Amino acid sequence: MDYQFKEIEQKWQKYWAENQTFKADTNSNKPKYYVLDMFPYPSGAGLHVGHPLGYIASDIFSRYKRLKGFNVLHPMGYDSFGLPAEQYAIQTGQHPAITTEANIATYRRQLDQIGFSFDWSREVRTSEPSYYKWTQWIFMQLFNSWYNLETDRAEDITTLIEKFNAAGSEGIKAVCDEDVRSFLPSDWATFSPEEKQTELLKYRLTYLKESTVNWCPALGTVLANDEVKDGFSERGGYPVEQKKMMQWSMRISAYAERLLQGLNTIDWPEPVKEMQRNWIGKSVGASVRFKIDLTSPISHLTSGHIEVFTTRIDTIFGVSFIVLAPEHELVKALTTEAQQQEIDNYIAQTKKKSELDRMADTKTVSGAFTGSYVINPVNGEKVQIWIADYVLAGYGTGAVMGVPSGDQRDWLFATHFNLPIIQILDAQKNLEVEADPTKEGKYINSDFINNLGYKEAVSYLNHWIEREGVGKAKTNYRMRDAIFGRQRYWGEPIPVYFKDGLPYLIKEEELPLMLPEIDKYLPTESGEPPLGRATDWSYEKQYEYELSTMPGWAGSSWYWYRYMDAQNGCEFASKDAIDYWKAVDLYIGGSEHATGHLLYSRFWNKFLKDLGYVNEEEPFKKLINQGMIQGRSNFVYRVVDAEGKGTNTLVSYGLRKEYKTSALHVDVNIVENEVLNIEKFKLFRPEFANAEFILENGKYICGVEVEKMSKSKFNVVNPDVLIENYGADTLRMYEMFLGPLEQSKPWNTNGIEGVFKFLRKFWRLFHNEEWVFSVSDSIPTKAELKALHKMIKKVQDDVERFSFNTSVSSFMIAVNELTDLKCKNRQVLEDLVVVLSPYAPHICEELWALLGNTDLSNASYPTFNPAYLEEDEFAYPISVNGKMKMNLNLSLALDEAQVREAVLGNEQVKGYLEGKEPKKLIFVKGKIVNIVI
Repeated sequence: MDYQFKEIEQKWQKYWAENQTFKADTNSNKPKYYVLDMFPYPSGAGLHVGHPLGYIASDIFSRYKRLKGFNVLHPMGYDSFGLPAEQYAIQTGQHPAITTEANIATYRRQLDQIGFSFDWSREVRTSEPSYYKWTQWIFMQLFNSWYNLETDRAEDITTLIEKFNAAGSEGIKAVCDEDVRSFLPSDWATFSPEEKQTELLKYRLTYLKESTVNWCPALGTVLANDEVKDGFSERGGYPVEQKKMMQWSMRISAYAERLLQGLNTIDWPEPVKEMQRNWIGKSVGASVRFKIDLTSPISHLTSGHIEVFTTRIDTIFGVSFIVLAPEHELVKALTTEAQQQEIDNYIAQTKKKSELDRMADTKTVSGAFTGSYVINPVNGEKVQIWIADYVLAGYGTGAVMGVPSGDQRDWLFATHFNLPIIQILDAQKNLEVEADPTKEGKYINSDFINNLGYKEAVSYLNHWIEREGVGKAKTNYRMRDAIFGRQRYWGEPIPVYFKDGLPYLIKEEELPLMLPEIDKYLPTESGEPPLGRATDWSYEKQYEYELSTMPGWAGSSWYWYRYMDAQNGCEFASKDAIDYWKAVDLYIGGSEHATGHLLYSRFWNKFLKDLGYVNEEEPFKKLINQGMIQGRSNFVYRVVDAEGKGTNTLVSYGLRKEYKTSALHVDVNIVENEVLNIEKFKLFRPEFANAEFILENGKYICGVEVEKMSKSKFNVVNPDVLIENYGADTLRMYEMFLGPLEQSKPWNTNGIEGVFKFLRKFWRLFHNEEWVFSVSDSIPTKAELKALHKMIKKVQDDVERFSFNTSVSSFMIAVNELTDLKCKNRQVLEDLVVVLSPYAPHICEELWALLGNTDLSNASYPTFNPAYLEEDEFAYPISVNGKMKMNLNLSLALDEAQVREAVLGNEQVKGYLEGKEPKKLIFVKGKIVNIVI
């Protein structure tokens, strides 16, 4: 029979499922290899052809490693808490769980028909209570931990309490809030339970604190920075404003240095590592306190200072203003009555911008003067206090010192508001035109550091501010603690209740804290999150539960460990499973998660290691970012009249310039090789059912443009359609053939026919002219072995360096060569099947069975033998009197005498000699033979 891909693929997908072919064994004696795809969210739209790209690559590598003798864990599951299901619930009243279940069913059907080698026995879903029980458990461990800077790791909160009992707060080196109390052990002993809990909250790795957040009123929730684009929510496009709220946060900042150093130990794309370095934002400098000038007309303060972190302490004599974030806690107290209206207006404008927008806008100069001053600690000068939106409350201290002579943004600010620009180095030039950030030259206008160089000035000033008690040398990080909460329903409940306004954990044996049923999925009329609608939902029937749920990144920050032991009801994963699988060896997913999921995952992994639950410092040893498959849009061209109104005439692409036209997107699924199926188009756009189509050579040719794949552009290609027409093996190979895995590339269905023809030609190798299976047990020829081993070497090298597109070319070359050789040799064809099987598993399983074998997934990858590529013959060009006459294949082992005998004895050569005796024969081994007559 000809290549019947539908029957073959359905047969083997059923076989793999029934036999759990790809189930990983934690007790195997084989070396382990853990391949992971980034946790997908199952959307209602299902997969388009761009989604499986990374999955196909990881599947090829997983199958390859199995053939290489590894025990491979290749799991799949669903990040199934998400805003889309909840938005649908708000609109329809349908519970998000129902929508999610339907989406997963679609997703699973599509994944199965592509033939992935997933171990489905380990499937996890973040929205299942059996899973989020352990997400809640990890939250509880974080709540019950603090970061000890002396040991440089997280420890149980009981060790901090022991220190308080023994010595009070003296000598505590911890990552904590700034407003921690100083107390003796005797004081601690007299603190009430509420006072102790309040103080401990300042040290816990997850804590409640008033924070400035991205609040989206339309969605009714807080959004992460990466969920906000240009002041609007990425999902839905709703306005986002800055708002102060009590929020759960996690002290990821405690791990800043370890997160930074860990990047040097992992095999990740350099752009991703650089994004994380920039996000962490390590700065070495000094923290300086500027005393507030209480002679100013501000009645709210009796004392105080503003703390500023700077990487250029040497420029402190050039400070001509201080800028606070509009959200800074002191703004209200520092604003004079005369400036109140201006400050209020400015703060109102700032609330309309996201933090990312504020950081990105380097051109707009804006600000407002509070009316108050601080005293520069090094020279006693009065300095104005302003607010400006380029300073963020959550970064550093929320205050910066303006040095316009050395910083361009400060220069623009000072120039705009007519503030002093003080030269501080004799090497600074053109300060009337721009700032000069040089560190060269000697200091001027700088009192006691005048005539010093940069290094001497920094050293002297660091000692001076510490001696005078106005600051200290300090390393700072831009990274803020992570907001851990959202005011939504469809997420993990936070296992906390409130007593006397303070948070307490529920008991571990009470996990999971289940999501309650509610009447609708909107905030309450009083503005509480949707969980506030739950009736009879309280702890011990008297204490209110936390009403926020966990953010979207919670469940995906540890899921790779659950795959190791997915059915364990007693632990998130057993020690044996964690000891065996250790960490993910290969992780494939998008680079858009660089400063979200990938950073949070590394943080949680390090925390779990600190507490002894896992062994590895880093969760993902190697990371590959697959590129995006872009859409390839098609267009028809509608003729418009003189007034610009569309007519009922459509003109083909090549004729469009002869008319005035407007382009309309057309469904790419009704276009083949740029030729429009006119009848299907009429069904697609019924308003053109009676349209006139102006054709080229009897065809309507569509225009083409590369755009993002989206429903609105009608350029989404459903893999279901391609699998129906060509099969999953064709789709798998074609997606790899499109180009390098890491690069973005446009989808073009036009080339898929070539890959399908290749698989049909591959099938034909094993069959005779009547499509009857036919192979022989003859001894392979040298040419056959050469074609085979050339391919084995190339494909093995390509797979190891993830160059899957070039290996597809190698398969095509090998099949063409073996076809030309009329190869039917069992030994050669068996090895060919094994090497191709990771790419096209269904057809290879079928042929493997026809060859009389079983269990292809546990076959051995063929060993490359370089001897088969060694040339032992050469086609010598034979020349007579310098004129090339023919080629003659001769063994390279022959010496000159043997070559002379073979050449002169050849009948064709004798004809060229015409009976004449050669005067001499010139022989260059492996090059030429020239006969002189």
